[in-house]
Amino acid sequence: MSFAKQLAQYDNAAVHLAINSKTTVDVERALAKDKLDLDDFQALISPAAEGYIEEMAQRSMRLTQQRFGKTQQFYIPLYLSNMCSNICDYCGFSMGNKIRRLTLDMEELEAELDAIKQLGFDHILLVTGESERKVGMDYFRLVMPKIKARFSHVSMEVQPLDQAEYEELISLGLDAVMVYQETYNRHRYAEVHPKGRKRNFDYRLATPERLGDAGIRKMGIGALIGLDEWRSDCFYVAAHLQYLERKYWKSKFSISFPRLRPCEGGFQPKSVMSDKQLVQLICAYRLFNPDVELSLSTRESEHFRNHAIPLGITSMSAFSSTQPGGYADTSEKALEQFEISDDRRPEVVAEAVTNAGYQVVWKDWDRALG
Repeated sequence: MSFAKQLAQYDNAAVHLAINSKTTVDVERALAKDKLDLDDFQALISPAAEGYIEEMAQRSMRLTQQRFGKTQQFYIPLYLSNMCSNICDYCGFSMGNKIRRLTLDMEELEAELDAIKQLGFDHILLVTGESERKVGMDYFRLVMPKIKARFSHVSMEVQPLDQAEYEELISLGLDAVMVYQETYNRHRYAEVHPKGRKRNFDYRLATPERLGDAGIRKMGIGALIGLDEWRSDCFYVAAHLQYLERKYWKSKFSISFPRLRPCEGGFQPKSVMSDKQLVQLICAYRLFNPDVELSLSTRESEHFRNHAIPLGITSMSAFSSTQPGGYADTSEKALEQFEISDDRRPEVVAEAVTNAGYQVVWKDWDRALG
């Protein structure tokens, strides 16, 4: 059974009601178990669990240290292009927004790679808008060897591709792909994606399965928090993770929890998650799955990121620029996808991690080591 068929068995209203009907008895029953199921996960993200966050945090911290040690992996996004052929109501790169469009040529790419290398990073995340015609496989075939030659770990967050295209990119050095469903609510998805190939909910939903069939080393999933009711969307992420782990047991998995940030277009979230609720969610994912990597981006504030380090997070971005060319040329700010919240330089974030008693991991993976 595909995950699309599994998702179709859920009723959004029933899921929303089930989560919000959980009681303290359900929460305590979940906390008493060593191995949690999806019903337990619903209890831990419910309003009833908000009085148990300290207990969840302590247990999440222990599980994370047992599995990952006291480490934080660092990565940095490289925006290759802000070209996009979709209209998405919530994204600064949306085709309808009047911003200057740029795709890095090879000279600009080299300048960006030089600037990022000087910052100390060895794990790079390639990001683009979704424009198959301007930034498709021909472009990826050109840039991937140049980037892989200089970075040990290369991840991608671009438009969903076919299995054969993923297989080719893996042969060129691609290690991981992040593909977020944005929202698992099919009707809401259609509302906020009025035009473009991204409107195809099912093709996007099946992307992790194409990645698994292609043999990707790691894949990241998640929902864009705020597009729909956050508790339901985050429950579906947990269900998706469980499905993928059982089917693609040779791959590793990561989850991110991006909260909507201000961007061009002025989109307003449908639901707002507080800092306290984000802590609850991080801990709930860790208790549900001790092996999954949990990633926190610079969308979150310096204060929040410093305090979240021991709670379950295993990887962080730092000093991110969300516009093409933003590392080599810091003078222009008009091309960015969204505003970041934590703009500290990487050495300052690293110092905060070290001061918290954790080790910064700049190089986590090298294909030559198997």
